[in-house]
This record gives sequence, structure tokens and C-alpha cells, in this order.
Amino acid sequence: MAQVITRTRRYFTLIKEALRGEEKVYTEGSINRALVLLAVPMILEMTMESMFALVDAYFVGHLGKGAISVVGLTESVLAIIYAVAVGISTATTAIVARRIGEKNPEGASIAAMQSIYLAFGFSVIVSIAGIIYAADILRLMGAGEEMVAYGHGFTRIALGSNIVIMMLFLINGIFRGAGEASIAMRSLWLANILNIILCPICIYGFGPVPAMGIEGAAIATTIGRGTGVVYQCYHLFGGKKVIRIRWEHIRPHWETVRKLASIATGGTMQFLISSASWIFLTRIISHFGVDALDGYTFAIRAIIFAILPAWGLANAAATLVGQNLGANEPERAAISVKKAAIMNMVFLGSVSVFFITLAPWIIGFFSTDPAVQANGVEGLRIVSVGYLFYAFGMVMIQAFNGAGDTRTPTIINLLGFWVFQIPLAYLLAIVLDWGPQGVYWAIVMAESAMAVAGVILFRRGRWKKIKV
Repeated sequence: MAQVITRTRRYFTLIKEALRGEEKVYTEGSINRALVLLAVPMILEMTMESMFALVDAYFVGHLGKGAISVVGLTESVLAIIYAVAVGISTATTAIVARRIGEKNPEGASIAAMQSIYLAFGFSVIVSIAGIIYAADILRLMGAGEEMVAYGHGFTRIALGSNIVIMMLFLINGIFRGAGEASIAMRSLWLANILNIILCPICIYGFGPVPAMGIEGAAIATTIGRGTGVVYQCYHLFGGKKVIRIRWEHIRPHWETVRKLASIATGGTMQFLISSASWIFLTRIISHFGVDALDGYTFAIRAIIFAILPAWGLANAAATLVGQNLGANEPERAAISVKKAAIMNMVFLGSVSVFFITLAPWIIGFFSTDPAVQANGVEGLRIVSVGYLFYAFGMVMIQAFNGAGDTRTPTIINLLGFWVFQIPLAYLLAIVLDWGPQGVYWAIVMAESAMAVAGVILFRRGRWKKIKV
């Protein structure tokens, strides 16, 4: 009994250390300890990121079927922006982690500043296009004129303010690479607290604040994310952490830009391929009507809620890979990935059982419409079947990315999503008349196949030789 109490105390002490973010060296000592210290804040960070989708879905869902459909279609387009943000963030994490592992914080700070320049340039272009062509984007996604008239304001605000999405992802990637995961976690806490408070106020109105309907959801999220970015910048430019941008880091550093662009191109394509494929899946689902689309949207929200924390553990593996390669410890990097994959399998396996068992209650939280519930429950249960494979797959993908090898995951995604998943979804759902169920089974089969491919390629070890 005494041993159990002692072990429990040590466990909680370790969690407290992780939340405080005091640990800086992850290239020596216990790998399990390093994983926990990095993974706890990263998992909480990703949980907070997934909360954005759940909060918006909950409040917008009460505005009616058309409202949640507008959000679903818009976020399918926003997924492309997420892809670019994550791609640039991936490159930045890889280079920052490598420099930290090499005991070169100056090089890490230079890389961080150059990545901000890249992200800002892209976001300006998207903002202009989103503000001008919001209605046309909804039409392109299959929305009818009534839905376009109702929801184009939401789409305009969401795309026009994409800079906060870009910076939130990117700067958190900088801190993760530096091993400062607790700062990334706190920025998402702050952003989410504000979003939870402001969403009902902006949507339904309160006191002097008028009811803004669906546009209010976009405004609340933008304010929440924007505040999180301000918090990040405070620590990045004025803090006293391992990584800090000073005046001498502001000037363009073309060699670093070249390295970032090279890795970011692969990372961006990797996630762009993945995210764009979901647009096509949404388009296939929309073929079966608003009930199917709403059910699909709610199911995907719940799935993202579970998947993003699992990505937090995968991100911890990526940081350990980058820093250990920088410290010339490739075998330690490989062991870290294997341990992270096993932890992720246990986590997502538990989530799978939970989702399959309680799917009606989970979807019922978002909608009381029987047809929407039926579609959502079916999607949530089927996709959950593949969670054990997803657990290994996402850790392997992030391990490659952490090493700076974005080419291998890009190829896996291209073949898995575009050559396998999309044609299979169309075949099962429309040609063989399985309906939305065909799309869900295509997701399971494609994700499982990509996970197996990732494990096989990781074992070959080419990632250990990547230079960044």
C-alpha cells in the first residue's frame, strides 16, 4: 500500500512539473519522464484546440440545421488554412528542436522569426480572397442560395481573420520545438475561456451586445484566438524562456528561410493533401442531404475532440525526435517514438470504447433531431473502430516530421487519401449505394492502411539521416 501511495505522489509531482514547464533538457535521463513532461501540456493544449470546435458546434447547433451546415462547409475550407499553418509549424518545430538539441538557442530564435514572416505573408493573401469571395466559396462547396445568403457573413469573418489561426498554430509550434509546451498550453486555455464566454453572448446577445447569430460565433472565436496570440507574443518577444526573439533576430536570414521553405513545402503539402481530401468527403456526404451533412459534421467534431489530444502525444514524440537527433542520439529518438506510440494506443483504444458505447448520448448533446442523430451516431461508431491504427499512424507521421523528413508522410498521405480513400468513399457511398456509411468505412480502411505503411517506413530508419 505504501508503494502505491509513493508511486501516486511521484506521478502527481511529475504532472505538476509538466504544467509548470520547468524542465528544459529532454536529451538525457528517463525517456518516460521526458515523454510525460512534454506530453501532458501538449495533450491539454490539443484538448483546448478541440474545444473550439465543440463549443461552436454546441451554440451554433441551436440556431438550426442550416447554421451547422454553413459551419461544416466553411471549416472544410478552413482546413486548408489549418494545413498550411500546421505545415509551416511542422517545419519550424523540426528546426527549432534540432537547434535546441545542438545547444544553439540563437539559431532557434532566428528560425522562429523567419517562420512568422512566411505565415504572415500567406495569411494576408487568404484574408483578401476570403473577404471578397466568401459567397462563391460556399457555392463551390455545394451550398444552395438560401444557405449562401444566410451564412456568407460567417465565412467572410472566419476566412478574413485567418491570421489568428495561423499565428496560434505557428507560435505554439515554436514553443513545442523548444520544449516550452506549457506556454503553448496556456495560450489555448486563455483563448478557449474567452471563446466559451463570448460565444453565447455574441450569438444570442447580452445586455448592450446585440444578437449576431452565426456571425457572432466567428467573432467570438476570433477574439479568443487573437487574445491567445497576444499572450504567445508576450512570451516570445519579451519572456525569459529558452527561446526569445530580440532585435538582432528580426532581419531576414535567407539561409534559414530556405531551410524552412524546403521543409515547410513538404509539411504543407502533406497536410494540404489530407485536409483537401476531407473537403471531397464532405462533398460526397452533402449528396445525401442536410441531415446526413449535419450528422457527419457533429460526428467529426466529436472525433476531432479525441484525435487532437492524441496528436498532443504525437507532438511530444516529434519534439523528442528533433532534439535527440540534434544531440546525436538517434536510438534514443527511436525508443521515444515507440513508447509514445504505445501510450497513444492505450489512450485512443479507451476513447474508441467510450465513443462506440455512448455515441447516442454524445451526438444527442449537439442535436435533438432524430435523423441528424441517426447519421451522427452511425459515423461516430464506425470511425471509432479504427482508433488503434490511428494511434500508431499519427505518432509515426509526427516522428518523420520531427526529424525534418516531411517527404515520407506526404507520399503516405497522397496515396492513402487520394488514391485509396476518396475513390473508395465514392465507390461505397454512391456507386454501391451504401450512403454515408460508405464514407465512414472508407475513412477507417484508409487511415488503417496509412498507419501500417508508416510503421514499416519508420523501421527502415531513413529519417535518422535527415539534416536540417
